[in-house]
Amino acid sequence: MSFDKSRKDAPAKEEREQSDTEEVVISINRCSKVVKGGRNFSFGALVVVGDHKGKVGFGYGKANEVSDAIRKGGEAARKNMIAMPLSGHTIPHTVTAKFRGSKVLLRPASPGTGLIAGGAMRPVLNLGGVVDVLAKSLGSSNPANVVKATFRAIELLKTKEQVLEKLGKI
Repeated sequence: MSFDKSRKDAPAKEEREQSDTEEVVISINRCSKVVKGGRNFSFGALVVVGDHKGKVGFGYGKANEVSDAIRKGGEAARKNMIAMPLSGHTIPHTVTAKFRGSKVLLRPASPGTGLIAGGAMRPVLNLGGVVDVLAKSLGSSNPANVVKATFRAIELLKTKEQVLEKLGKI
């Protein structure tokens, strides 16, 4: 009896989780393999999810159908969500991060500036809840590497309280 009850609760939890987060597909890659009967196509989808409140994640899903690849990418992104330290509607400080050929620069901005970011950085910062920021993508514009560099930059962000605690001032 209790087994059936837990099964009824599981979909409700899944629906609530999906309603809290928004999903954006950054890029879809098509790959072809030549076989005896012709060509086999497979797809890879880079997906970013976020709740606009400081939690954001990304995932890459691969499948033979586009919709399955997007679904798998979304599931992977929800598993890999990280907390993003925010200072009001912007980031706490300037940060630069690099992943392979991509380099990103994130700078806090005054209220009313807006989200000034391009390429694959824009949806990551938007879904993370950042409203005012100045961002620049340097180097490679490969969407996968830009997203990973952006996440490295987010991981480097520290709030004022975190820095003071580390210095032992609190």
